[in-house]
Amino acid sequence: MMARHHRIFIAFAIEDKWARDRLVGQANNARTPFEWIDMSVKQPWETDWRNRCRTRIRGCDGMIAFVTRNTARASGQLFEIATARAERIPLIGMYATQDQRPYLLPPELAGISVLDWTWDNISRFLARL
Repeated sequence: MMARHHRIFIAFAIEDKWARDRLVGQANNARTPFEWIDMSVKQPWETDWRNRCRTRIRGCDGMIAFVTRNTARASGQLFEIATARAERIPLIGMYATQDQRPYLLPPELAGISVLDWTWDNISRFLARL
């Protein structure tokens, strides 16, 4: 177990909510070698969502961005990724599925490591925060 609970924002396309839910479930499993506080947006905000989202991201130690075939056209997720980069929040991409890779990566992910979704990769990212 890690001594510190990092505040992590999980960026995902709405079609990939299942991946966020599964990752949060993994973090709550006693056998998982990592833990954190999930700061992702659980329900869409009706008003002023960009400013509210930016404020939440600023308060995080890092961001995990799920990458799937939906990412390149997920405007909300792309805004979240761009915001993390602008705010200098450490960011890692995780492939949520094994199909049709590599995906077309949008410019927001240029230069960002995109790795397979494994406990080791997540643990190494959290250890660097």
